[in-house]
Amino acid sequence: FQMDTTSKISFTTKPHSFSHKPKELENKKQIMTEVEKQTGPTFGNDDDADRDRWPSRTAFYLAAIGSAVGFGNVWRFPALAKDYGGGAFFIPYIMALFLVGLPTIVLEIALGQYHQTGNVGVFGSFHKRFRGVGVSSIACAYILVIYYSELLTWVTKAFFDSFGDSDPWAKDGTTGEAAVDYFTGKIIGMSSLGSDKRPTRLLGSNVAWSLFVWIVVFCCLAFGMKWTGRVAYFSMGFPIFLLFVFLFRAITLEGSSDGIEAYIGKWDVAVLTEQPDVWSTAVSQIFFSLSVTMGTMTAYGSHCPRGEPAFINACVIGISNCMFSFIAGFAVFASLGHLAVLEQKDVNDIPYSGFSLVFGTWPVVLGTLSGGEHWVRLLFLNLFLLGVDSAFSILEGPVTVFYDWFGSETLPKWKITLVFSVVGFLLAIMYDTDAGLIWLDTIDFYINFVLLLVGFLQSFGA
Repeated sequence: FQMDTTSKISFTTKPHSFSHKPKELENKKQIMTEVEKQTGPTFGNDDDADRDRWPSRTAFYLAAIGSAVGFGNVWRFPALAKDYGGGAFFIPYIMALFLVGLPTIVLEIALGQYHQTGNVGVFGSFHKRFRGVGVSSIACAYILVIYYSELLTWVTKAFFDSFGDSDPWAKDGTTGEAAVDYFTGKIIGMSSLGSDKRPTRLLGSNVAWSLFVWIVVFCCLAFGMKWTGRVAYFSMGFPIFLLFVFLFRAITLEGSSDGIEAYIGKWDVAVLTEQPDVWSTAVSQIFFSLSVTMGTMTAYGSHCPRGEPAFINACVIGISNCMFSFIAGFAVFASLGHLAVLEQKDVNDIPYSGFSLVFGTWPVVLGTLSGGEHWVRLLFLNLFLLGVDSAFSILEGPVTVFYDWFGSETLPKWKITLVFSVVGFLLAIMYDTDAGLIWLDTIDFYINFVLLLVGFLQSFGA
């Protein structure tokens, strides 16, 4: 393919399609042409009139950015910047964005957009044996969304626990360590684990909240792209608003400047040579934060008209994802700087990544503010929204593939989504045991390597 002067992706091969209805499409094109003469062109008008379309380009942007932005933008990226030379980390990070991240996301959006189908159909159009690349990508996506849903389960449980009397986050004198212990012991239920770390019980409350999460995911995805696009206005739009609320509140706190200094104030360029793993870390952060190699962006692109500027769209999504991470780092470390003042510690001595951050130190900081319990609830709501649009977007990859192959008037999208949701909920029950976090860490470790392999296969296959 080649990019023309209007930044639109154009191809010279015949597009793949699962069904062709030339007479019907020709009639629809004539009707649409007459409508456009009177009302002007709209986002969904192109030669594949049967394809479900996004309600607007803004909806597509928000849904795709919501897919890319998730927990890792909040609890992993800022910590990486601090650990790898502060501002110096942005050198390999930006290089990874432009050399790895953007080319991959352009590839996926453009292929989905042109072929108007999901990952299996896209790679099957090159050669029938390449369908295995698409199958492996959506299989990994489904495995991933099953354990990702459990993170949402724990966030949901923490949110509703914050309305009770037992939660520690807004209580006077609570430390980050105590809050994390409450999360792992009570929310996840690991307090009953023995030394062998084998599961000993199933937490009924976690099963119930998991069911709630899967119902929400189903409702966000089942009723077509127009509905999903409208959901994205809130599920991504509100977290962006909350991010700036947290940021502006944090920078007004005492000690916030010390936290920001620890985050990005120092530029230790020597890290780039003395710690060579900074380069692979930056690449992996970009690679996994953009939701590539899982069929998501291919599926999302397939619901755009072929004439959409795929390159520009990919750049907007990729850069927006990175900007969210960058700004989130200021909000996080400004808050941690304030906690360091309260506890009379150095910022470096306070947990600043992973579960220790989002369920420990950060909500404890917010709990010290006026109306602290409400700030804590807003944080958990923010995390839930960041996670839920990532969850339903990951599920969109497998659903799109199956709907393209088997979908019909008797088997609409909502039925396919329902099957995936029910099976996903049942498989997620293993994470509702007291060993759920151990299961999650183990599977996440291995699935990441498989996704890297899928990424290579996609690039070579294309």
